[in-house]
Amino acid sequence: MFRKFYPKRLADSSYTINYEKLYQEGYRGILFDIDNTLVEHGADATERAVELFARLKKIGFQTCLISNNSDERVKRFNKDIGTNYIHKANKPSRKNYIKAVEIMGTSIHNTVFVGDQLFTDVFGANRIGMMTYLVKPIHPKEEIQIVLKRKLERIVLYFYRRDVAKGKIKQE
Repeated sequence: MFRKFYPKRLADSSYTINYEKLYQEGYRGILFDIDNTLVEHGADATERAVELFARLKKIGFQTCLISNNSDERVKRFNKDIGTNYIHKANKPSRKNYIKAVEIMGTSIHNTVFVGDQLFTDVFGANRIGMMTYLVKPIHPKEEIQIVLKRKLERIVLYFYRRDVAKGKIKQE
C-alpha cells in the first residue's frame, strides 16, 4: 500500500549524495526540488547551492529545478545558478517530470529526482519510474500543510525501513 511512496534511496542531504558515483552508474540528469531540499523554505540560492550546480555541470550532469512555487520564487532562487527550471509544476502530477526530462535531453531511466517530501516529490517521480532520493529537510520550520504531511511521512518511512530490514524491498 505504501510502496508507491517509497524512495529508491535515502540521503541526509542533497549535498551529501555521491554524484560522481551516480554518473558512473549511468545517470545523466538530476531534477531538484528547491525548498527544504536545497535551501530553507523561501531562501535564495546559497553559495553552497551555487557550488553544487557548478560541480554537477563539471561532472557532466544536466539539471533542472522542478517546483510547485511561483515563477518569481524559482527565478529568484535560480538567478545565480542558471539552470533549467519548471515552476508551478503541480507535483506529484507526471506531466512536468516528463517535461523536465525532455528539457534536459535525458530519459526517465537516466535521470534522478532529489526532494524532501514523499507525497509530492518522491511519489511524482515514482509514478513515472524515475530513480528517487529522499533527503532530510534542511530546516524544521515549514508551512502548516507540510507539517501535517510530515506526520504521515513518518508512518510511511517506518514501513519503508521495516521492509528494507526484512529484505522485502531492496534499496537501489
